[in-house]
Amino acid sequence: MEEKPKMIINSAEKSSNIYPKRLRSLSSMPDMLYYIGRLPDDDRPTAAIVGARMCSPYGRIQAFQYGKFLSENGVQVISGMAAGIDAEGHKGALEGGTPTFAVLGNGVDICYPSSSRGIYRRIPEKNGGIISEYQPGTPGMAYHFPARNRIISGLADVVVVVEAKEKSGSLITAACALEQGKTVYAVPGAVNDALSRGCHKLIYDGAGIAYSPEVLLDEWGLSVKKKTILKEKTKLGLATDLDLVYSCLDLRPKNLDHIIRKTGFSPAKTAGILAQLVLMGLVRETGRQNYIKLE
Repeated sequence: MEEKPKMIINSAEKSSNIYPKRLRSLSSMPDMLYYIGRLPDDDRPTAAIVGARMCSPYGRIQAFQYGKFLSENGVQVISGMAAGIDAEGHKGALEGGTPTFAVLGNGVDICYPSSSRGIYRRIPEKNGGIISEYQPGTPGMAYHFPARNRIISGLADVVVVVEAKEKSGSLITAACALEQGKTVYAVPGAVNDALSRGCHKLIYDGAGIAYSPEVLLDEWGLSVKKKTILKEKTKLGLATDLDLVYSCLDLRPKNLDHIIRKTGFSPAKTAGILAQLVLMGLVRETGRQNYIKLE
């Protein structure tokens, strides 16, 4: 069941000052945008995070991690609020603190998919925006979603594809980005994983390899925040569980299952702690769910 917003629906004509500058110079952009909340800042770095709806746990972790890291470092995250990678990218960005923006394939007064209802509510609450070229009340149609991808890429400086099959809507977003002169990155996965074939094809065709969130900051000349030393975290009483997971690692890759067995933590908790250690610069993911110690 669709959810009607309690927020004011605004509009921006292409000729107005509030219409995003990134879209004005691009062809085939809508003459009008409708939005709840606000539109992205023209002068703030912006990245789109897109990928498969039916994603893997690996993909979910990566999308959340990239969204959170970029947001923590002042980058606006754009996506389509779809289930899977899009939703996880938004969730990570909401945790990171910098506003995130969702471009819909239906009217902004309709929450689609319903599984993203929490994200739909939180984005405007956190100073972000819900955006669409379609008038309020317009239901989602199959052909709307490929069309909205040009707006997602148009609003971004960089497009990051986390997981995508060989034939995927995310590849449409990547193609739009390349036509618009934007930079495309792809997150690699296992060579035999169907969900990573689209990403590997992008890399083969010349896309950047998103081997860590930090590499994306080079696009804007941003420096990575100073690493937090694990000992300092311990003094703050935060690192008991972090230290236990960290102690399971060395310079040889250890997979997630190995770490779960060693710590006795749940898969979700272990993955979350590993994501924190990666963001702290103490651990690196070398392959799908395989980790090494950096310090």
